[in-house]
Amino acid sequence: MIKTRKLLLVDDDRLYHSLMQQMVKGFRSGPFELDEALTYAEGLKKMVSGKYAACLLDYHLGDRDGLTLLREARIAGCDTPAIVLTADDSEEADIAAMNAGAADYLVKGDLTPRLLERALRYTLKLDETLAKLRQFSQRDELTKLLNRREFQRILDEEWDRSVRFQRPFSIVMVDVDHFKRINDTHGHQAGDEVLRHVASLLAGQVRNVDRVTRYGGEEFAIIMVETDGKSAVEAIKRLGVLLAETPCVVNSKLTLAVTFSAGVACSQGAVRANELVAAADEALYAAKKAGRNRIGLENDTTFSFK
Repeated sequence: MIKTRKLLLVDDDRLYHSLMQQMVKGFRSGPFELDEALTYAEGLKKMVSGKYAACLLDYHLGDRDGLTLLREARIAGCDTPAIVLTADDSEEADIAAMNAGAADYLVKGDLTPRLLERALRYTLKLDETLAKLRQFSQRDELTKLLNRREFQRILDEEWDRSVRFQRPFSIVMVDVDHFKRINDTHGHQAGDEVLRHVASLLAGQVRNVDRVTRYGGEEFAIIMVETDGKSAVEAIKRLGVLLAETPCVVNSKLTLAVTFSAGVACSQGAVRANELVAAADEALYAAKKAGRNRIGLENDTTFSFK
């Protein structure tokens, strides 16, 4: 069964809503369902809800500007593709719509069901392509975790939030123990399976608000929001015990026991975000030096997982 895709029309003309409903019903590439918003405020609220495949946005909304609405929605995190509709067929209006983040621009007087459907089909295809590109740029191909670039972006955002509201967060650096030995003994495919195994366990056990990233090689980094060092240690202890109790099944003939070492640092002990990462990395090194399968804290204290 083909899923019905929802479209949003933001326009203050009720008669135009009826006209657009008839056009959408005649689409051959559907099915589509057209929802409406008659005001700037209602349009913004519905756009940022993320419920729509695309938005048809009037250039002029009474005394408000539809392009301002689009910019405000983008700032609020809305990535729904938008097609701007207007009676103005000037090149300046076209350029303004594109600069505001619109995927396309259509003149109302020239609009036909075929033209609208074609523009919508192009917009949805473009959005699908851009979503894949965002996925490639943000995710690690092997583990599907967020990559190091995204880790740095989220770290900077969380640091700013922590400074502003005086709320702690913690960084945990995780390193798979004896990973080189796994590769040398069983091959790189086995090593890849181990990395996917650890990534799946970490991502599946942390809170939804936390972020697990692949930092590089066999090293992972976790950003734990609203979490002090003590709470982060307790959380990572549980993960370390769980991993030790959950061997990695590489194939029908090979199952490997896997452990990790971890370093924890809390934002309360750092002046800058990069210092926090360095402190967690040093704590990780201390845990590995103390025998691995342990947790290190930024004050050189280490704990076993048991």
